[in-house]
Amino acid sequence: MYKLLILLTFGALFLISCSSKKDLIPDPVPVVETKGLKEVSPFPFGASVSINLLKTRVPYENVIRKEYNSVTAENAMKIGGLHPSENTFYWTDADYLVTFAIGLGIRVHGHTLIWHSSLPSWVTNFQGDAVAWENMFKTHIQTIVTHFKGNVTSWDVVNEAFNDDGTLRSTIWSQHLGNDYVARAFQYAHEADPNALLFYNEYGHEYSSAKRTAVNNMAADFKTRGIPIDGLGLQMHTNQNQTDANLITAINTAAQTGLKIHISELDISLNQANNQSLVLTDAHLTLQAAKYKVIVKAFAALPTAQRYGITTWNVGDADSWLRSFYNRPDWPLPFDDNYNRKPAYQGILDGLK
Repeated sequence: MYKLLILLTFGALFLISCSSKKDLIPDPVPVVETKGLKEVSPFPFGASVSINLLKTRVPYENVIRKEYNSVTAENAMKIGGLHPSENTFYWTDADYLVTFAIGLGIRVHGHTLIWHSSLPSWVTNFQGDAVAWENMFKTHIQTIVTHFKGNVTSWDVVNEAFNDDGTLRSTIWSQHLGNDYVARAFQYAHEADPNALLFYNEYGHEYSSAKRTAVNNMAADFKTRGIPIDGLGLQMHTNQNQTDANLITAINTAAQTGLKIHISELDISLNQANNQSLVLTDAHLTLQAAKYKVIVKAFAALPTAQRYGITTWNVGDADSWLRSFYNRPDWPLPFDDNYNRKPAYQGILDGLK
C-alpha cells in the first residue's frame, strides 16, 4: 500500500509538471502580412483617391503609399471638378494627385472624360447647333487628355452609357451628338494621346446579362470599325448577397472580348437594404471577406495580358461614397474607419494565393 501511494504521488507530480510546461508554451502567433498589396499582387492594385483627404489625413496617405501602385482620382478628374465653366479648366487638384503618384512611381488612371451625371451648369445650359456641340465635346476631351499626356497612363473615356436592359442611355450627349458619340469620344482621346490606354467603364456586369451583352457587342463593333479601345472597366459596386457565380461570370464574360480588364471601382456593401440601425458583426465581415476572395481569385485567373488591375473605390470605410450618398451605415472597403486592415483585406490575400 505504501509503495502504491508513492507511485500515485510521483504520477500526480509528473502530470502537474507536464501540465505546467504545456501552459508555458505560447499559442502560435498568427502570421501578419507586412508587405503592401502592391508587393504581393501580380497585377496592379489601386484605390480611388480624395485629394482633400490625401492632403489632410496622414493615415490615409500612409495607406496609399504602403498598399497601392495605381491611383484613380475619385472626383478631381470628372467634368464638374476639372472643367467647371466653358472656358475654365481647374487643374490644381488633379495635378496634385499626378505629382504625388509620379513621386512614388505609381500609375495614374484617369476617371472620367465623358459622363452623363454631375455635369456643371454650363454643359446642361449649353446652346448651339450640332457643330457647336461636337466642337465642345471634342475640345473638352482633347484639352484634358493633352494636359495629362505622358503622365496619365489610361482613361475611362466614357462612363455608364448603357441602361440595365442593354439599351443606350438617353443623355445630354446622345441627344445632341447622336448614339455614336461613344465611339467618337474614343477617337478624340486617341488623337490627343496615342499612347494612353482607353477604357469603357460600366456598372452592373454582375447582375445584368443584358448590359454585359451590350458592352461586349459595343467592344466587338469598335474592333471591327477600328475604333481605338483597349479595355473594359467593371465598376463592381456590389454587395454581400451577390452570388459568387454572378461575380465570376461578370469577370469572365468581359474577358471574352480579349480586351484588358480593370475592376475599376470595387466595394462590397454590407447594408444594401439601407438599414439605419444595422450593427456590424463578425458574420458580416466574414461574408465580405469571402466575396473579396471570389472576385480577386476570378480576376487573378485571367490571362496575364488582360489583367489591368483592381481598384477599390476609396481606401477606408469612413471614406466610402456609400455612406454619404445613401446616408446609411456601411463598411464596404478593405480598411476600417481607422485604416486598419479588415478581414476583407485577408480575403484579397487569399484570392491572390
